[in-house]
Amino acid sequence: MGQANVFVIGLDEKNLGALRDVPQAVDYRFHPLLGIEELQHGEIPVADLLRKAQRELDAFDGSIDAIVGYWDFPVSTLVPILAERYGTRATSLESVVKCEHKYWSRLVQREVIEEHPRFSLVDLDGDHGPPEGLRFPMWLKPVKSYSSELAFGVADEEEFRRAVARIREGVDRIGRPFEFILDRLDLPPEVAGAGGRACLAEEALSGVQAAVEGYVYDGEVTVYGVLDSINYPGTPCFMRHQYPSALPEPVVLRLKDVSRRVIERIGLDWATFSIEYFYDAARDEISLLEINPRHSQSHAELFEFVDGVPNHHCMLSLALGRDPQLPYRKGPYEVAAKWYLRQFTDGLVRRVPTREEIERLEREVPGVKVAVQPSVGRRLSDMPGQDSYSYELAHIFVGADSEGEMRRKYDHCVASLPFEFAEESAEETAGKTAGKSA
Repeated sequence: MGQANVFVIGLDEKNLGALRDVPQAVDYRFHPLLGIEELQHGEIPVADLLRKAQRELDAFDGSIDAIVGYWDFPVSTLVPILAERYGTRATSLESVVKCEHKYWSRLVQREVIEEHPRFSLVDLDGDHGPPEGLRFPMWLKPVKSYSSELAFGVADEEEFRRAVARIREGVDRIGRPFEFILDRLDLPPEVAGAGGRACLAEEALSGVQAAVEGYVYDGEVTVYGVLDSINYPGTPCFMRHQYPSALPEPVVLRLKDVSRRVIERIGLDWATFSIEYFYDAARDEISLLEINPRHSQSHAELFEFVDGVPNHHCMLSLALGRDPQLPYRKGPYEVAAKWYLRQFTDGLVRRVPTREEIERLEREVPGVKVAVQPSVGRRLSDMPGQDSYSYELAHIFVGADSEGEMRRKYDHCVASLPFEFAEESAEETAGKTAGKSA
C-alpha cells in the first residue's frame, strides 16, 4: 500500500517538522493547500480561498486521503467543507461553528454545565452601555476572533464604550467572512439574529488558567493532556503554556469531566479539541473560557518533549479513521513549556536573531526550539494575530527535567537572542500605547 496523500491547509515550515515526527510519518505524503499569508492577513476572502482550494484538489492526480488543518478560522471551517466535498473524514461544519461562534458556544454550554461566566450580547450599533445584569470587570470580544484580537478587559463604563468603539471599527476583518460560513448553516434564531459581526460581553474570570486537550474517535471523547497557562504578572498576556499541569488531581479530573460533557453536547466527532479554563483555588471553582475545535499546534513540541509524540498525531490519525492511541510520558523530559517573549510597546524592527544565531543556541542548549515572530523592517503593531496589549517577539519551546532547569534554559535563551528596534517619537509612542490599551 502506498503513502496516504494528506493535504494540510496552511502548511508551514515549523509544523511540517512536527508532522514528520509523528508515528508512521513515513506512510504520509504531506501536500500544502493554501498559504499562511492569504489565510491570516487582511480581511479573509473565504469564498475565494474555498474556490482556490477546490481547484488545487481537483487538479491533483492521485487519491485525496485526508484534508487537515491546525489553524483557527478560516482553516478550521474550510476543513469540514472540503472534507464533505471530497469524501474525507472530519467533524461537521455545524459542530465547528458551535465552538467558534462565542455566543452560540455559550448557549450550548449552559445546557449541560454551570461552569461558565455570565454573558450577554452587546449592540455595536447603539450606545446602550453595559448589558443589564452583568457586573464589572468584564471582557468584550467579537463573537468570532482569534489570538485575543479585539478582546478587551474593561473595568467601568468609560472603558466599555472605548472598547465597543474599537471592536466596531475592526470587527469586519473576521466577522464579514465568518458570516459567509454562517450562511451555509441552519442556525438557531438567536444565533442567526446575532450574526457574525456581533460582540459578546462576559464577566471577568479569576484564578489560574489551564488548557485541556483531547479528541473524539467515533463518538468517544478522550482527554490526553492538561496544561497550565501562566500570564505575565499584572497582564492578561500569556507568558508560557506548561505541560503537564501542576493543578491537584481532583481539579484535573473535574476539568476532564466538564470537557467531555460539553464536547459530547456540541457533537464533535473525528476531531481534536482544546478548551481553556480558569480555576479559582480560593473558591474551588472552575469556569470554561472558550472551546477550540482543533488541537493547539502551539503545544506540539510540549507533548513531544514529555510524552514522546507531537499532538499532530491525533489530527492525522483521526483524519484517516484511526484511533490515535497516544503514548504517555515516553518523551525525554519531565516538563516542557512554550514561552512567549513579548514587548509591551510598539516599535519598528531593526534586527532579529539570525538563523545562524538561533541554530547555535539550539545546539548549545538541549531541549530548546526558537521561532522568531517579527521580520526586519516591520512595525510590531502591523503584525497579524496579536492580542490587544502586547507584541510577540519569539516563541521559545523548552524541555527540561525540572521547572527550575526549564527557567534557567529560558533565561539563557532570552539573553542570547538579540532584537533591536527603532525609537519612536513621543507622539507616536503615545498614540500607539493609547490604541493598544483602549
